[in-house]
Amino acid sequence: MFGITSGGGRVRARQAALAVTALLAVTGCGALGSASTSSPAGGGGLEKTTLKVSILPTTDLAPFWLAQDNGYFKAEGLSVDSVIAASGQASLTKSISGEADIAFSTYPPFFTAKSTGAADMQLVADATSVNAKSNAIVTVPNSPVKTVYDLADKKIAITAKNTASDLLTRSVMQDHGVDFSKVKWVLIPLPNIAAALQQGDADAAYLPEPYITQAAKTAGAIPVIDINTGATQDFPLTGYGATRKWVHDNPKTLAAFQRAMQKGTHEALNDRAQVEPLLVRFAKIDEDTAKLLTLPGYGSTLDSRRLQRVPDLLLQLGAIPRSIDVNSMIGPQAGK
Repeated sequence: MFGITSGGGRVRARQAALAVTALLAVTGCGALGSASTSSPAGGGGLEKTTLKVSILPTTDLAPFWLAQDNGYFKAEGLSVDSVIAASGQASLTKSISGEADIAFSTYPPFFTAKSTGAADMQLVADATSVNAKSNAIVTVPNSPVKTVYDLADKKIAITAKNTASDLLTRSVMQDHGVDFSKVKWVLIPLPNIAAALQQGDADAAYLPEPYITQAAKTAGAIPVIDINTGATQDFPLTGYGATRKWVHDNPKTLAAFQRAMQKGTHEALNDRAQVEPLLVRFAKIDEDTAKLLTLPGYGSTLDSRRLQRVPDLLLQLGAIPRSIDVNSMIGPQAGK
């Protein structure tokens, strides 16, 4: 290309050609390109390039959907498939069984599994915390419940015992000196709670968004008390976890997932206009509800001091048999 003419130049050219050939042999990059795909940003040599993540179609998943839609997973060399679960516990089960690599859930199932010895789970990414008006105990106008002090011996709808809905409701009642020992806990799936309130099957209910906004529209539901108060203010709500074995076997894949989630979380925190269409598409929320609802507090980095609040509350309320040191459950984090 540069018109090498001298004898010394020809020698140097041959030496350069040999050096390039040797380099190609070492890196495995040949002219045919069978092994020449470029490494993803910061994630070369992933143990797995296809990742299965068990999720729930809730507003908490906005950063995950943004990471998919905006190509952040793809940029890390990952192809991510969603596996829909019916509940946080069901999501966790999919990870334990190997049906999913990573599970999204509210935090209690992770700590319950650890405390009871059911599974050795590690937390790999944060997702959401309680935000003002994002989670509440609600009622309807014809209910005997008017304030938090009326809850003592009433029928309260939750999704299941020892879940976030149960624990946060009991914690708020305890903060206000309300006895929950005589409460009749009614176990109802979230989509059916508004109808149960209308029909008198429950006097009050724990609801997260978007169900608060939907119940207000369909049943005239009104908040009794915001969960974002007292001991449950800014309470860690949801996150992602995997078995300790999976984390150990797939460190580069995990780091790639975490980097993509960090970018998705940044977008969710700073651009609601990107979030609302995803809630319509994936969480099956109508456009009006997506505009009106209160989003949870999104996060991606795990803070052990903050997360320690969850097992401490579980232990205090008798939901787990022994204390847990959260530090023992936090997996490696990209960038730390």
